[in-house]
Amino acid sequence: MPELPEITAIAQYVAEKAVGTTVRRVDVAALSVLKTFSPGPHELVGATVTGTDRIGKYFVLWTEKEGARVALVVHLSRAGWLRWSEKLAPTPLKPGGKSPIALRVHVGPEGEGFDLTEAGTQKRLAVWIVHDPSEIEMVATLGPDALTVSRAEFGAILAGSRAQLKNLLRDQRTIAGIGNAYSDEILHTAKLSPFAGAKSLDEAQTDALYAAMHTELDDAVARSVGQHVATLKAEKRSGMKVHGRTGSPCPVCGDTVREVSFADRSFQYCPTCQTGGKILADRRLSKLLK
Repeated sequence: MPELPEITAIAQYVAEKAVGTTVRRVDVAALSVLKTFSPGPHELVGATVTGTDRIGKYFVLWTEKEGARVALVVHLSRAGWLRWSEKLAPTPLKPGGKSPIALRVHVGPEGEGFDLTEAGTQKRLAVWIVHDPSEIEMVATLGPDALTVSRAEFGAILAGSRAQLKNLLRDQRTIAGIGNAYSDEILHTAKLSPFAGAKSLDEAQTDALYAAMHTELDDAVARSVGQHVATLKAEKRSGMKVHGRTGSPCPVCGDTVREVSFADRSFQYCPTCQTGGKILADRRLSKLLK
């Protein structure tokens, strides 16, 4: 799933390509991707692209038409992606096809624009067309952004939560922008167990977690911004120390990176760095053994 660093890079890339150009056409290939019906896609046609933005893990394309602002807001979810092209096919997309393309936006010179694609069978890619992103309930209820939340606010969030750290970092209504991958990296850098209770942390541990959050995200943003959108997934994977590296040696201590699996997801951690050598129970296997 694209997280804060990748969405930041996508927003900047699209801004460099599209700001100042005109939306020429919008093709909707998967009607289910649209979560709003008014304004509709046709109201983007003829609008000028004025900017892009990132709100949590949401990508925003800002446009203006006849003095009115209209925003295309995208949540790429687990398997969605934005694919920029200099040679989009002129033939309109057919709704209901087997193509992974859900929506196509033609902007700028003839042939340029981007596709919103989604792999797999679980269709969770979501698009809203609104005058103000705060009209979207999931945007309006986001917690403070992971890169702008203050240390005092962060400490108050931890002290007031009964959640485990892994769940807290992934909860967009608590802190916005972090997903499964970067939460693994942040916890590894902070040397904290994914299952540790948020309110159990002392001041030193809270400081370490706050610093790790900024270190990991700032570094990932620095590596991602300026990349072509087509290379962002590989760049993300290459920067991971524990996430997605089950069975590999921890780059810090050399211990074997372990995994805890759930029904539809998993996370990785280093026992030596994070849990005092304790191997956490794999929830999927534990359930089978009951």
